Amino acid sequence: MSKITHLVKLSAGTESVDTLEAWQASYAARFADGMPRHVTRMWPKREPEILAGGSIYWVIKGQIQCRQRVVRLDRVTGDDGVERCALVLDPELIRTALAPKRAFQGWRYLAPDDAPPDLPKGRAAEEPLPPELAGALADIGVL
Repeated sequence: MSKITHLVKLSAGTESVDTLEAWQASYAARFADGMPRHVTRMWPKREPEILAGGSIYWVIKGQIQCRQRVVRLDRVTGDDGVERCALVLDPELIRTALAPKRAFQGWRYLAPDDAPPDLPKGRAAEEPLPPELAGALADIGVL
């Protein structure tokens, strides 16, 4: 079995996990399979490791807050004729423990040992802490 790796990506303009979920649902409705996608310029070189059970971890307001399993990678051509990679994602957003993450361009690989754990099902519905407070608590090791 292949080793697993994940991706981490900023969700620019997203205010919360709920707004990411709503945006993805409206975008996914455009496709016959109803699966959300994130289109990126670069094709991951570690494709087999991602497809072996990897997820994309979403950074919202400076914190990794949730993840989605990557189902497959599709080749798509943009309006400009440039071939790109569509990360086809499981529609379920799984909330994770908050983990601070500085801004960066594009996506990055994320080792499983560095990925924040999923929240227990009962805690996933809790109201999240304000990002500034969560970041401060994470910085001192409380979260």
